[in-house]
Parts: sequence; structure tokens; C-alpha cells
Amino acid sequence: MSADRPTLGTLLKGLRAREGWTLKQMSAKSGIPVSTLSKIEHDRLTLSYDKLQSLAQRLGMRMSDLFAETEAEAGPAVTARRSLGDVERAVRVETPNYDYYYLCTELRRKRMIPVVTKIRARSAEQFGDLVRHSGEEFIYVLSGSVVVQTEFYDPVTLSAGQSLYIDSSMGHAYLAAEGCDEAEVLGVMSSPEENLMDAMLTLHDRHRAEAKDAA
Repeated sequence: MSADRPTLGTLLKGLRAREGWTLKQMSAKSGIPVSTLSKIEHDRLTLSYDKLQSLAQRLGMRMSDLFAETEAEAGPAVTARRSLGDVERAVRVETPNYDYYYLCTELRRKRMIPVVTKIRARSAEQFGDLVRHSGEEFIYVLSGSVVVQTEFYDPVTLSAGQSLYIDSSMGHAYLAAEGCDEAEVLGVMSSPEENLMDAMLTLHDRHRAEAKDAA
């Protein structure tokens, strides 16, 4: 059953099997050492956002394709899909402001993106420009306190157990409240568009580039 869990290791192993590559061949194509690939496939190691992006580029894939099953595996649309996931086996993406843990990543064409987020940014200056993307989103604070800044409303502070639902096309930012080193929230983003995951990864990439320019 563990091979069916939504981990980066499982997905890379499946990709390698589909292409008929040995670990050595995939190492040559990706530029990642064989020993590192082996650890990833056995879920003993993950990759940073930069390395995930580099891996996708070297393999001629989009980032989101690394987080999804193949078309053949997905099969026709049905109403009985399900996916079990936990933070330990989530696909992690690090950015200057947040650590994202994407859940249930093996399901393709999801209309909802569930993600656990650890928030470190504490000020609007540190965060940068407000984020905007298609759809709507819901967040539930798991621990710590979060200041939610939005384009058309005054900032609101949420504590553990509180939640918020917003229009994602409205500029927004989530910040760790004063006195809180790190806050953790469960978020669910939805959109009628099927490329929401691609849009989120593009935002992560932009934030990383902005942080490097600021440094």
C-alpha cells in the first residue's frame, strides 16, 4: 500500500518505471546523483524547490507533472476518487515566506488543492506584493496566530481554531502575528480551472525570485 501514497519518491519511481530508465540513466538525465535518487525513491530524502524545478526542466516536464499520476493511471473521470495523505509524506515546497506541504498530490485534475502551510513572514514588507490567483480559498489555523491582509478589508487576526474563506483573486497575504515565530494553517484552494497547481507553483517561483533580488 505504501507505494500508492502521494510521495515524491513514489512519483519519481513511477516516472522512471514508465520511461524504462535505470537509476543511473535517470541520474544522467536529471543531474542528480544515483545515491540521492535512491534516497528520494525510498522517502528518506526530499528536494528543495530549486532542485525540483531543475529536475522538471532537465526531464522536459512541468513542475506539476512531478506531482501527479500519468493520464493512463488517472483513467476516466469518476465520482469515487479518494486519496489518503499526511504531512510526513506530503510534497514540500519551501519559499522565503512559507513552507508548503501539498497533500493528495497523486490525483490529477483536482478542483481543490489541500495544503498545510507553515507561515514565517511577519510583515508586509517581508512578504512583498499581495498574492492573487483564480478561485477561492479556505484556511483553518492549526497553531499560532495569523494576520490576514486583504486588498479590500482591514487586517484580521486569526487564532488556532478560527478560519477564513476568501475570494483568491482579491490580493491577500498571510503573516505570522506579533509574538508568533511560526503559524501553521490548513488551506484548501479551489478553482474552476484545472491548472491551479501550475498557477501556485508559478507564484512560488516568483516569490523566490523576488526574495533573491531583494537580497
